[in-house]
Amino acid sequence: MSTRGVNFLDRWIGNNLPETAKVDAVSISEYTHKLYADAKALGIKREEIDEEVDGIYRTLVDAVVHFDAGLTE
Repeated sequence: MSTRGVNFLDRWIGNNLPETAKVDAVSISEYTHKLYADAKALGIKREEIDEEVDGIYRTLVDAVVHFDAGLTE
């Protein structure tokens, strides 16, 4: 398991998915490509992220659908 991967994913979603993000296949695909490119730039392998979630597509869709600005965990 990669704590680094899941931490990056959590931060990336919070910093890169706009409140008005669209939930369509093209938009989610673009977010996915940007996510992996940003991770690669930091030396984080795709596998470090993928092993932490059931599917990155579903994870990003869920993040957009359940986005609620201002809430902390």
